Amino acid sequence: MRYCRKPQFDPDDFIRLNERARHQSSMYFVFLSLLVTGSFAFAQTGTISGTVVDSSGAPVTRAQVKLMLDGRAQDQQTQSAENGAFTFAEVPAGAYRLSFAAQGFASNSATGELKAGEALALARTTMVIDKVTTEVNVTQTQVELAQAQIKEEEKQRFLGVIPNFFIVYDKDAVPLNTRQKTELTTKALFDPTSFVIGGVIAGVWQAQNTHRGFGQGAQGYAKRYGASFADYGTMLVLDRVLMPTLFKQDPRYFYKGDGSKTSRALYAMSHVFICRGDNRKDQVCYSSLLSRFGTGFATNYIYPAEDRDKAGTILRNSAMGLGFEMAGNLFREFVSKKITKKRR
Repeated sequence: MRYCRKPQFDPDDFIRLNERARHQSSMYFVFLSLLVTGSFAFAQTGTISGTVVDSSGAPVTRAQVKLMLDGRAQDQQTQSAENGAFTFAEVPAGAYRLSFAAQGFASNSATGELKAGEALALARTTMVIDKVTTEVNVTQTQVELAQAQIKEEEKQRFLGVIPNFFIVYDKDAVPLNTRQKTELTTKALFDPTSFVIGGVIAGVWQAQNTHRGFGQGAQGYAKRYGASFADYGTMLVLDRVLMPTLFKQDPRYFYKGDGSKTSRALYAMSHVFICRGDNRKDQVCYSSLLSRFGTGFATNYIYPAEDRDKAGTILRNSAMGLGFEMAGNLFREFVSKKITKKRR
């Protein structure tokens, strides 16, 4: 008969097991503490994001955006992206202040309070073109500022294609000198879309046999194309350069954008007869009125003798053109901004 040997109790084994249990408990406690602390710390931060745009609504790229936290944490700084967006992550909850700076624009700032765990999406921050703020060397500063403005205007296009260079969305835009009026006009005249539109007009005339003296075939089409382009170019030069320079007036339409629809409509229609002078004051738009009638007489001799309009016809057509200009201004005031995009 066999006897099983009863295991003997070893006190050292008990001590080791006890120490191992205490060690594991300590590790669990540390892990739980870190988890709770991390969750608490995460809950005490949030994010701040937004978008920087100019007065026309186009994004401002590489704007310097600085986040100041009143000394409770280190200030942060970033740049706006191509679409004007910026983001600050893990921002401590509490009061904050943002500052915005970009070349050619007046500085801007915003303040607020971030709640713990909040993902704060700010309203769009609009930056306006910087104004002349000193009387020292005012002429040179104004010329440089106007040059920066028209560089932005030269990017404006309806649907991203058709030039929209002569609409100003910044009410405080500075006047242009003669060279800058010429530059903006030249950009519009020799834009590829001008040649395409001129070709379409010549094609319609060819199909309808308008201006029969030009004949048909390739030669007739070429004459019609040349006449169409010369007509358009004469109108641009008179209306945007020569007359505005002579009368010291701005050839651009200044977008109103605020007030009731009625007030905006009256503003748009009245600015067929009123425009801004180079002194920044509204005045009778002699430059536009005279150029409209002058273009009719100047371009009349482009066409064959049998197709030339009489003086009465030119005056009547020019007067009708004022009505079309009113319609154009209404389009500029209520529609153009919505479909204007900027090329980068």
